[in-house]
Amino acid sequence: MTKSVSAVGFDFEQKQTDLIDKKLKRISYADDLIVDLILRVKRDKAYFFDCTFNFRWGAQGHVTSDDFDFTAGLNKMMDILDNKIKKEKDKVQEKK
Repeated sequence: MTKSVSAVGFDFEQKQTDLIDKKLKRISYADDLIVDLILRVKRDKAYFFDCTFNFRWGAQGHVTSDDFDFTAGLNKMMDILDNKIKKEKDKVQEKK
């Protein structure tokens, strides 16, 4: 899986980068299922997390979340991302 993480309108602090890396390990079970994952974080008054990911069988997913707290917003997005990946994985396994 190719991961691309970028900040829009601000620079990540080291602890934010470390936290993102740590949270992305949560979906390491999907490394062989996902071709690429693009995460963009924008900061206005709140943090906006926007994640697009492509499965190797052609399906694409998109999740977003926002929160005034970086960690809370990232956790929300990871929960949604994890659920979407599991649903897509289950759907593909049912077809086999």
